[in-house]
Amino acid sequence: MIVLPEIDPVVFEIGPLAVRWYGLMYVIGFAAALVLGTRRARRKDSPMTPAQFQDLAFYAIVGLLIGARMGYMIFYDSAALVTDPLEIFKVWHGGMSFHGGLLGIVAAGSVFAKRHDIHFLDLGDFVAPLAPPGLFAGRIGNFINAELWGRPGDVPWAMVFPGPGAGAVPRHPSQLYEALLEGVVLFFILWFFPRQPRPRGMVLGLFLLLYGFFRFLVEFFRQPDLHLGFVALDFLTMGQILSLPMIAAGGFLLFWSQRK
Repeated sequence: MIVLPEIDPVVFEIGPLAVRWYGLMYVIGFAAALVLGTRRARRKDSPMTPAQFQDLAFYAIVGLLIGARMGYMIFYDSAALVTDPLEIFKVWHGGMSFHGGLLGIVAAGSVFAKRHDIHFLDLGDFVAPLAPPGLFAGRIGNFINAELWGRPGDVPWAMVFPGPGAGAVPRHPSQLYEALLEGVVLFFILWFFPRQPRPRGMVLGLFLLLYGFFRFLVEFFRQPDLHLGFVALDFLTMGQILSLPMIAAGGFLLFWSQRK
């Protein structure tokens, strides 16, 4: 059993500005995507130029931040949204949803693809391998903040998380499980898979399928949100419910791309 020490969520302060670990992880994720995307955009088979990718990065950042916050409020805290609609702007209270962020990026990418006359699936195939480093950084941020911890467990690497909500019981470090699967494993698969020419939409389909499967799996080790609990069949969490459409969409894209 490992006892996780309480870590200050603020990395450092400059006057009234406080830089928090979770915000820093977002910056690291964006920076990694920018570096990797610029490198991919220089390849001969890239659907866009490096200059176009810089433009896409702005679209993606805006879509991700708006979508992630709105997704959290709609999927995980709709009651607060009804009683206080301004809560959606209070990002310092925490709460960002990957599935909402994905929808935000899809919306922003659709606008970008139309403006630059790029097929949306080509854009999706290009962007998909850039997501895992950001997912990895985000989960590490969750771990440092001792949030979204796992269910009680007796594995040798079980951890006691600080804070009254977790209780003094050893739990699965589900944040690290997600960082490994969604960040490391998914990155290596998606980064090397497109080295050979693939049918349009296959890389995006593989991302949706694998992320959805990894997230669905890890949710069995992650403590359900305290204010939601299990939302279906007394064992499915909101994260699993939201992952099922991703798995279905990914499987459909893989089948469609093979047929095409």
